Amino acid sequence: MKNYIDMAKENLKNEGGKSLESIESTLSKTELFIENNQKTLLVIVAIVVVLVVGFFGVKKFYLEPRENDAQQAIYHAEQYFENDNFANALNGDGNNLGFADIVSEYGNTKTGNLAKYYAGVCCLKTGDFNKAIEYLKSFKGKDQLVTALALGNIADAYLELGKVAEAASYYEKAANISKNSFTAPNMLLRAAMTYEMLGNYQKAISLYQQLKSEYPNSNEAFSIEKNIANAETNTL
Repeated sequence: MKNYIDMAKENLKNEGGKSLESIESTLSKTELFIENNQKTLLVIVAIVVVLVVGFFGVKKFYLEPRENDAQQAIYHAEQYFENDNFANALNGDGNNLGFADIVSEYGNTKTGNLAKYYAGVCCLKTGDFNKAIEYLKSFKGKDQLVTALALGNIADAYLELGKVAEAASYYEKAANISKNSFTAPNMLLRAAMTYEMLGNYQKAISLYQQLKSEYPNSNEAFSIEKNIANAETNTL
């Protein structure tokens, strides 16, 4: 049975064409290259197979079990968090892991990533503002609502540290990353008020007006005209 290259040559000869000799030459070179580098090509194919098998092996026998372990480990920390026991939620109770431990041991899992968010909030609640920022910045959220909350908490931590410009910037990011009526109006209001603290009244007015326009039925928009009027007074 003719191989693919011999058949290709025969077809090309039958069809004719100005570039026949050039194509035949290229095919011959390809045959020669394959023949001369057969061992190398087989090694490359073997490496690719090993990498693919290795990837699925790591996922099945390492990552998935670790994810299951992390999900079991986080249960008690979440219970403490829901009951506002942020110290035990963060550091554990001596028998069960806290969020900080889960981040340390399972940080490369989805649950470990979520623990970074929880740990950041716990640090914020317990007054460790720099650590809160560190945890929250390391959190990689796919859900825009949770990401907005994380950014807002970073802003809160910066504000507690007296870093008003950074706080204003993060409140604004939180407001714009998720256009929802739950977090966005509050973040816009906080951003505007923080810009007022910086003396940037024009920016504050712009954010107040954005709040009024985009979220007119929100609680934050209820007295927004008063906020705008006060900011405008300071621009005179």
